[in-house]
Amino acid sequence: MHCVKLLGQRLMARDFDRQVAELQVRIAVLNGYTALGIPVTEPVG
Repeated sequence: MHCVKLLGQRLMARDFDRQVAELQVRIAVLNGYTALGIPVTEPVG
């Protein structure tokens, strides 16, 4: 939740459906940054 708040403390949209879309965009951005930080592991042998 802390990382989501770093992307913005408040929602800009007033309509509920647009608020949902705004949160989905923020989560997609956060997931993109998380994916960049996950190492790729390969078996050795």
